[in-house]
Amino acid sequence: MRQYLLPALLAITVPVCAQQQENDSLAMRHLATEILTHSKAYENLRELTQQVGGRLAGSPQMVKAEKWGARVLKDAGADTVYMQECQVPHWVRGAKEEVRIISRRRDFIPPLNVLALGNSVGSAPSGITAPVIEVASFEDLEAKKDQVKGKIVFYNYAFNPAYIHTFESYGDAVKYRGQGASRAAKYGALAVVVRSMTHGANNLPHTGALSYDESAPKIPAVAIGLEDAERLSNRLKSDVDMKLYFRTNCKMLPDTTGHNVIGEIRGTEHPEQIITVGGHLDSWDVNEGAHDDGTGCVQSVEILRAFKALGIKPKNTIRIVLFANEENGARGGKKYAAEAKAKGEQHIFALESDAGGFTPRGFSLMMPDAKRAKIQSWAPLFLPYDVYDFSGVGGGVDVGQLYEAIGTPMGELLPDSQRYFDLHHAANDTFEAVNKRELELGAFSMAGLIYLIDKYGL
Repeated sequence: MRQYLLPALLAITVPVCAQQQENDSLAMRHLATEILTHSKAYENLRELTQQVGGRLAGSPQMVKAEKWGARVLKDAGADTVYMQECQVPHWVRGAKEEVRIISRRRDFIPPLNVLALGNSVGSAPSGITAPVIEVASFEDLEAKKDQVKGKIVFYNYAFNPAYIHTFESYGDAVKYRGQGASRAAKYGALAVVVRSMTHGANNLPHTGALSYDESAPKIPAVAIGLEDAERLSNRLKSDVDMKLYFRTNCKMLPDTTGHNVIGEIRGTEHPEQIITVGGHLDSWDVNEGAHDDGTGCVQSVEILRAFKALGIKPKNTIRIVLFANEENGARGGKKYAAEAKAKGEQHIFALESDAGGFTPRGFSLMMPDAKRAKIQSWAPLFLPYDVYDFSGVGGGVDVGQLYEAIGTPMGELLPDSQRYFDLHHAANDTFEAVNKRELELGAFSMAGLIYLIDKYGL
């Protein structure tokens, strides 16, 4: 009897699987058409960047952005919109930074193009005038530690151009921004200048957060544009007696209240099970925060809008989160994860977009192998849209808090990264740098993945 059962089952299963794949392909096509034809993401981004602008945690623009977020979620059709309160740091840059070369030579040297690093203390109001010591790495700093006291340390560590995935270059170099001030202060440095985290062909400095080690004095720190980094390095080789005048005006104020802005579509079968999708609403103060991370926010909202427009009723609750304070504290992500854990919430997946609004290539994933394999089995459904890479491991900073707190499987949209660090944390991260078509393709890719996870689970 059993020998006749297997062929019969196969005869039933193969057409069912083929029909299922055809249905999923058609659903993906409908999502793509809806988003590529009717998306509100680009206009939402225009409003966020042009009318709100830079949205550093604690600033008046942060409050304005939160109101914008609540409104666009309501307009997109969210069943529920609410604010989740969290305390955020309040760092202010103050008046424009000034760093210039002081030399006995009579040649004119314009002030160097710099930006104070986020969370940095300021210099004395009168500034600092001191000799400079250039170091190529932390190992070089250790070798020269006896020469550091009373000087300004210049970290001239370049982005590695050999990495094809530019986030690897960033991961390799960012420790000098994050740890450089405290490492130098331990040996008596008065301030630090850090080569910007970019391989961009311009002289724009790139800010970003540093983190002070409490075991060392807090000293001021700035990032310097690449052309001026080379100019400073060359000058040090020929003008051994030169000094730098260094003045910054930044300071940290007491924490203030910010909010994660949250919108939901309630699940029809398992409303207690949550799929989180989001980007971070804050940005640095020196730009419009378009790619970092206005694009991630509007892509996430677009998923909700498209589901509503197509009448898609998810089985699980889809929760769109516009996170507070990713840039210099990740307080929003931490608060979201802490509340999820405290309430015993069931989070089945969390997806983030925080790598720019460029052409989507795939997703990075952090989850057990069996769940990863299930997502990878859907790769053929994404191939018609040139989304093909599901091999990356990882997730975004904000959803990473959820992964660490309760083990939620997570992922992050992976756009093409070649241009991202041309503008990351720099003045040129503006609305004009975002391509509408690329932005919408990213929103569709996210929507397609959420559709499949909601339908089939992990």
